[in-house]
Amino acid sequence: MGQIKVEKNVGGIEGLCVIIPAVHGDNRGYFMETYNRRDLLEADIDIGFVQDNQSCSSKGVLRGLHFQKNYPQTKLVRVIKGSVYDVAVDLRAGSPTFGKWYGEVLSEENKKQFLIPKGFAHGFLVLSDIAEFCYKCDDYYHPDDEGGIMWCDPDIGIEWPEIRHTADGCAFADGTPLKLSEKDKKQPSFREFCGR
Repeated sequence: MGQIKVEKNVGGIEGLCVIIPAVHGDNRGYFMETYNRRDLLEADIDIGFVQDNQSCSSKGVLRGLHFQKNYPQTKLVRVIKGSVYDVAVDLRAGSPTFGKWYGEVLSEENKKQFLIPKGFAHGFLVLSDIAEFCYKCDDYYHPDDEGGIMWCDPDIGIEWPEIRHTADGCAFADGTPLKLSEKDKKQPSFREFCGR
């Protein structure tokens, strides 16, 4: 392996990987390879990425849980500013870990990346004041192909950090409100997804 270390099957879920680049730093700053096809091939990861995306969100923003229905995407996600709690949920029919989730803090400090294969729902919660989030996809975005599951579905049971349930909804311990899109407030339950 070269400049990128791959932790495979994290959380006991086949296909989910945490990728940690070697960071070379001194008093001038640092350098790292954020993507190296040869290193990934050595780890038996062969993905042809076709699109790079970037978003910026403020503290308390929760995006997800999203997936593409007919044109699923493998994603390689990372944070270049701030920090997020990033989550993947296994939606692969017949998978022994169907419905199981795994979460990882991704930050500008730890420089970790999360490889999420096709067949997973994905979401993240912004933990810092601002987070800039980047991801590679192996298929193009199809706007009419979006699917989703409720972020707080009890049958999945994601343990989102720092969120407290109050009489007025959900907020961080410091009072920062949880910010969801109108679409994400109305996503179907996991049981509804399973009954589709």
